Amino acid sequence: MKKILLLAAVALTLASCQSKTDKNVNTVSADTDSAAVAAKADSVKAEAIRRVDGPVLTFETSNYYFGKIEKGEKVSYSFKFRNTGKMPLIIMEAIATCGCTVPEVPKEPIKPGQAGELNVVFNSAGKTGRQDKIVSVRSNALNSAIELHLTGEIKE
Repeated sequence: MKKILLLAAVALTLASCQSKTDKNVNTVSADTDSAAVAAKADSVKAEAIRRVDGPVLTFETSNYYFGKIEKGEKVSYSFKFRNTGKMPLIIMEAIATCGCTVPEVPKEPIKPGQAGELNVVFNSAGKTGRQDKIVSVRSNALNSAIELHLTGEIKE
């Protein structure tokens, strides 16, 4: 009988130690979770502020139709835009679909309310028929990914 009571006491002691350990683990986990939640909340808040107060890239037109041209002619066009947001606009890159189209982005940030131009030159050498050259513009604006089109036809 004494052995059974002793065994029961040891089992209760081990069980109580186990539950204390679990509580400590849960407390650390809860602290870690609240730190992660706070960090996520700060990130969401910063994104919300950027969305409200960030730059907005607004082009006058996203498509330029150059009409019918002779093979080998070069077409130049300046896509005019404005920063209609509340922070400086930085155009990071403009990438064309092929080497025949070369975009040139402004190097300096565009202040809120200011206008700028993105110049594009299309070389029709070696091309025939209907053309739609796409320039993908990437910036720090809320509407970060914009596509511009140069369309037209090259006579054979």
